Amino acid sequence: MERVHFVGAVGMDHSRSSDGGDRHGTIHPILPADPATFSLGAFGPIRHDFHDHPLMQLPRLSQLARDLMPSSQCRFAARPLTQTSEFLHVSRPPEGGTIDEVLDRIAEPGSWVALYNVQTDPAYGGFLQQVLDSAGSLLGDGGREVLQITGFIFLSAAPAFTPFHIDRENNFWLQIHGRKILTVFDHRDRDVVAAERVEDFIVHGSLEGVRLSDAARERGRVFEVGPGDGVYFPSTTPHMTETPVNADGASNMSISIGVNFYTDQTRRHARVHQCNRVLRGVGLQPREPGVSAWRDAWKAPVGWSIAAARTRWRGYVAPPFAY
Repeated sequence: MERVHFVGAVGMDHSRSSDGGDRHGTIHPILPADPATFSLGAFGPIRHDFHDHPLMQLPRLSQLARDLMPSSQCRFAARPLTQTSEFLHVSRPPEGGTIDEVLDRIAEPGSWVALYNVQTDPAYGGFLQQVLDSAGSLLGDGGREVLQITGFIFLSAAPAFTPFHIDRENNFWLQIHGRKILTVFDHRDRDVVAAERVEDFIVHGSLEGVRLSDAARERGRVFEVGPGDGVYFPSTTPHMTETPVNADGASNMSISIGVNFYTDQTRRHARVHQCNRVLRGVGLQPREPGVSAWRDAWKAPVGWSIAAARTRWRGYVAPPFAY
């Protein structure tokens, strides 16, 4: 397993004004650590300076958590998590108490709080747009196809973990505060997650069967990150995180944010997955999205029709952007 230490890999001027811009009122762009190899179709390290932004400071994030708590957008670990445990989280602190009490203890070992869909807050919705605007050069032509932007913020204190899982969205994952270890796997590696499990997730949102085997663990790439570091990874990329204890035993409280987005291609691939799931059910071995353009061209509308029919005639409610 390759371990990547890239703190400070790309030099950036971090001098900022109080409104989150630099002294000229602009935001530095997200930059790839290796511009020659960066691709929206594969994971790779990036650099940013959004850790200095006023909205990313703990007092402001604490206020956001209080604002989101009534709508169940604060999520808490349902039990002590490991990287290989089932990804269970709940909308109320498992040990009881208020969100203020949880935030007062956020630096205590093992603390874990996630803020979901922060784009519902106008200030943070604007922040997410700002992040993607700064990444415009990386999005290329795909920047014209961005359909929806969502944001998820994670606060955790060592030792803490986010279990192995996959997501539907493309993700600019940014480290804001403290240290974290992110392990990422190739989303096309079927020795890590089988095609059938990806299809189950796209269609039903089920992570059942998305488990990391001991044999597959060594196929991941480990990024050890600090403030200003990040990793981009595309839809359905398997990943997991660890908030590690510092070498000197001192407390390590981590803040990170996933700035997620969908594109026309994300939706097309989801529709192909829907079609493939039906084809697999009748004994065929269909090719995956992105392998054959002409196959994708006829599978995508078929997949959309299947999902639409299930919605209309069977009362099925598709997960967001499943088709």
